[in-house]
Amino acid sequence: MRIMGLDFGKKTIGVAISDENSITAQPLKTILRASRDKDMTELKEIIRAFEVSSVVVGLPVNMNGTYGPQSETVLKFIETVKAETGLPVVPWDERLSTMAVNKVLIEGDISRKKRKEVVDKLAASYILQGYLDSRGRLSP
Repeated sequence: MRIMGLDFGKKTIGVAISDENSITAQPLKTILRASRDKDMTELKEIIRAFEVSSVVVGLPVNMNGTYGPQSETVLKFIETVKAETGLPVVPWDERLSTMAVNKVLIEGDISRKKRKEVVDKLAASYILQGYLDSRGRLSP
């Protein structure tokens, strides 16, 4: 079974998926947010197609460790995903994930337009890979 990573934003949801052994994360797509129902329908289709067993959602945490308004929005989204899918959903500290992805893209000389097209799904992949890596460290 695979794990899905999500980078939930105001306009988009970046989606990444793990390999079958939950070792590596690959960016999958960026969903343009439309409505709660349409967004959840698209996420549930991905969950079915990839046989997803759990979901990791990037949680925006302030640099001092506190939660801001966007954190509260993401926590509500997490509850919606849990209720709609019945899957376990893990919040994951996403501090600096988008900044790190943008830095890599800039260093790779990717145009601003191309960066905008891929940054959300790459951020989701970055979040998911961080979670997958942490599980490896936690295993005996």
